[in-house]
This record gives sequence, C-alpha cells and structure tokens, in this order.
Amino acid sequence: MSTTTLQRMTMTSTHTEQYAKCIAASKRIRWDIDRDVIRAREFDFSKPFLPDGLSRISRLDFLAPLERLRLSQIQGRTYANMFGLVERFIGIKMLEISRNHWYGDQVALEALVRFTDEELKHQELFRRIERLAGNGMHDGYQFVPTANAVAAQVLQASTWAVLALTCHIELFTQVHYRHSIDADEEISELYKDVFLFHWKEESQHALLDELEWERENDRISPAERDRAVDDLIALVGAVDGILQVQSRADASYFVSTCDRAMTPQQADSVAAGLLDAYRWQYIVSGVQEPRFARALALMVSTDQMKRIQTALQPLMG
Repeated sequence: MSTTTLQRMTMTSTHTEQYAKCIAASKRIRWDIDRDVIRAREFDFSKPFLPDGLSRISRLDFLAPLERLRLSQIQGRTYANMFGLVERFIGIKMLEISRNHWYGDQVALEALVRFTDEELKHQELFRRIERLAGNGMHDGYQFVPTANAVAAQVLQASTWAVLALTCHIELFTQVHYRHSIDADEEISELYKDVFLFHWKEESQHALLDELEWERENDRISPAERDRAVDDLIALVGAVDGILQVQSRADASYFVSTCDRAMTPQQADSVAAGLLDAYRWQYIVSGVQEPRFARALALMVSTDQMKRIQTALQPLMG
C-alpha cells in the first residue's frame, strides 16, 4: 500500500470520528423551542437585549438611559432576525453538499442532515422571537432583507466561498455568546436563553463547517480557489450592503419612536453608531477570531490573503 493511500485512509478515518462526535453532541444537547427555550415567557422590556460589547451603545454618550435601553432592544431584534436570515442559505447549502456523502461516509451524511434539521429549527425559533419582540415594541420596525432573496444571491457563489462565509458566521456566534452575552447579568433572561441554546448547537455546526470547507478546499484547483477568493470578497461586500441598509432602517425607527426630537447630527450619529456596531458584530468579530483566521490562512496564498485584507480594511473601523 502506498504512503499516499495510507494517508488518505487515515484522514478519512479521522474525519469520520469528528463527524461522529458532532452526532453524539447533537443527540446529547437536543432541545425544544417551547419546552426548553421560550417556556411560555415574554420578553422583559425593562432590560436590554444585547450587551454593550456587541451593541456599542455606550459610544453614543448623548443618549439617555431609557434611550440606550430601547436602542439595545432594537439591535437585539435585528440580531435575531439576522441569524434567521443567514440560516436560510446555510441550511440550503448543507443540504446541497450532503449529496457528496450519499454513496460514501454515512456518518458524515447523518451529521449534515442533523445540521440542516437544526438550522430549520433555528429559523423557526427566530421567527418566534421576532413576534415576541414585536409584541412589546412600537409599530414601524422593518427588517429589510428577505431570507430567500439573500439566499438566492449568496448561493450563486462558489461552494468554497459560501462555506468560508458560513464558517465565519458560526464561529463568531461562539465568540459573541461566550465573551459578551453569557457574561452579562443585566440582559433579558429570555433573550439570553435564546442564544444559550443557539450556541449549544452552533458549536457542532462550526466544526462541521470546517470539515466541509477543508474537504472542498482539497477538491478544487488553484485557479478555482483564486476565483473563490473573489467570491468570498464579494459576499462580504454583500453582507456589508445589508448592514448599511438595516442600520439606516433601525436608526430611522429609533429616531421616529424616540420620546424627544433629535437633532440631525444626533440622528446621523445613531445611524453611524449602528453601522459600526453591525460591522463589528457580523464582519469584524469573525475576521479577528483566531480559529477562523488560522483556517483561512492555511487555504489561501499570501497574495490572496492580501486581496482579502485590502477588501476588509474599509470595514474594520
């Protein structure tokens, strides 16, 4: 038996074990939306939703405490909607690439089917959260992007680029929960529980993202990878476009429902502050996450990394 063949067999065996660990974790932590998460509760609107480490509201020092509270709840509503949005294309992509295992590793196939099932559950959870948030907030809030339209756009990109974006998203969910949400004792208990249970399943999803991204990276040619890098840059640009539109919509909603009239300069500062926070939440915090940075660096050339960094620079704040 050749050394190359032996290495491939060893790698396949190792990957099967990793997929199996994800299945075992999925079974162990499986949760139900009503029984475990919502538990017949409503949001406590006397408390913020997002901690300042994510919302960055403390930078808007002209806001009164009640205004900061309301802006945190608006951001928290959008935060939940953003995850419901991205999980549409993530679920579709995972279902699509599961076909690569149909006649092969059945353990990997089961892991990806479970992944897809959990993403569908998460979408339902975030639809429920949107309704609960709407029950206690002023009319007029708009979440502008639509899940199907975004998914249709994202899924035109190469699989390598979509998996890179997916891995980036699901790794920053880990960072957000561990370093900001879990540590904050002041935020709404229900809101905190939503992201506790979301985090539990996303921990396995992030590992599966890495496995499938690595598998795709090994499959494609250098020329295909180079085009995929351009696709990834375009996808990040598209995400930023969504953030620009939604930050303006959220700022307009906040200003229009505020208990006092704001100056044009203050309204502009709110919009700029929201865009800064959203870029931090959905782009920068993931880019700076060491696990993602290491994975990306192992797959791309020095020149390709420079292209990515140059594209990201205007967004980094």
